[in-house]
Amino acid sequence: MISSILGVVTLVYLVAGLFFVGSALWHSDRLDRAARFLLGCGLAAHLGAFLGRWAEAYQLASRHFAPQALSQTLRLVILHVPLSNFFESLVFFSLGLPALGLVFFRRQLQGFLGALAALFASLILAYASLAVDSGIKPLMPALKSNWLLVHVLTAFLGYAAFALAFGAALLYLWQGRATAVPSGPMAAAAGAREMDRLIYRAVVLGFIFLTLGILTGAVWAEQAWGRYWSWDPKETWSLITWFIYAGLLHARLVKGWAGRRIAWLAVLGFLAVLFTYFGVSFLLPGLHSYLT
Repeated sequence: MISSILGVVTLVYLVAGLFFVGSALWHSDRLDRAARFLLGCGLAAHLGAFLGRWAEAYQLASRHFAPQALSQTLRLVILHVPLSNFFESLVFFSLGLPALGLVFFRRQLQGFLGALAALFASLILAYASLAVDSGIKPLMPALKSNWLLVHVLTAFLGYAAFALAFGAALLYLWQGRATAVPSGPMAAAAGAREMDRLIYRAVVLGFIFLTLGILTGAVWAEQAWGRYWSWDPKETWSLITWFIYAGLLHARLVKGWAGRRIAWLAVLGFLAVLFTYFGVSFLLPGLHSYLT
C-alpha cells in the first residue's frame, strides 16, 4: 500500500514539474497555480506514506516487544521512525524538497526552480522505488537511540535546503549565459538578484540544519560508541561539506561575494553533499554503512 502511494506521488511530482516548466515557458499563471496545487497534493500524500511507513515499523516492533507503560510506547514509536535505512532516507530526502520549498520559499518556488524541486523529488522517489530494497529491517543496536529522529531529520532537511540552493545556483548560472531577450536586461537582472538571494537564504537554512545534524550526531556517537568523533568517512565528509558552506557564508557576509562566485560555491557544496550521502555510503565503508 505504501509503495503504491509513493508510486502515485512520484507521478504527481513529475506532472507538477512539467507544469512548472510550462508556466515558465508560456508565462502562465494558470499552469503555475496548477503546479503548486499538484505539488501540495503530492506532498500531503507523501507525508501520509511516510507516517504510514512509521506505523508499519512500530507495529512490527510491538509484536516482539509489548510496551508496559506510556513512556515505553513513546520510546518504541520514536525508535522506529522510518529514517534508519537507505530507502527510508531517500523517501524523507525527497519529502524535504517540496516541504521546504512550499513552507520557506513559497514565493520563489515557481517556474524553472519549482520544476527542479518537483522533478528532483520525483527522480529520488523513482530511484528509491525501483533500485533500493524497501523492506523494514530490525534496528541494529547502535540505532536504538532517541537521537535517531533528531539527527537524521536535521541532516536531511539540511540536504534538502542545499538542493534548493543548488537548483537556484544552476538557474543563476544558466541565466547569466543566456542571450538577452526582448523584454530587456532589467527583467533578467531582477531575476538574477532573486536567485542570488534565494541561494543565500537556502544555504543559511541548510547550514543551520546541517550544524544541528553534526552536533546531535556527535552526542549520539558518544552514547553509542563512547566517543564524540571517530573520523568515520561519513563524519569526515559531513565536516568537509560544513566547511564548504561555512566558507560560502563567510565569503558572502565578510568578503561581500555575490552572484556567480556564490553560485559556483553552492554547486560545489551540493556536490559534496551528494558524495557525503551517496558516494561515502557505497564507496567508503564505515560506521554509517547501514545506509547501503
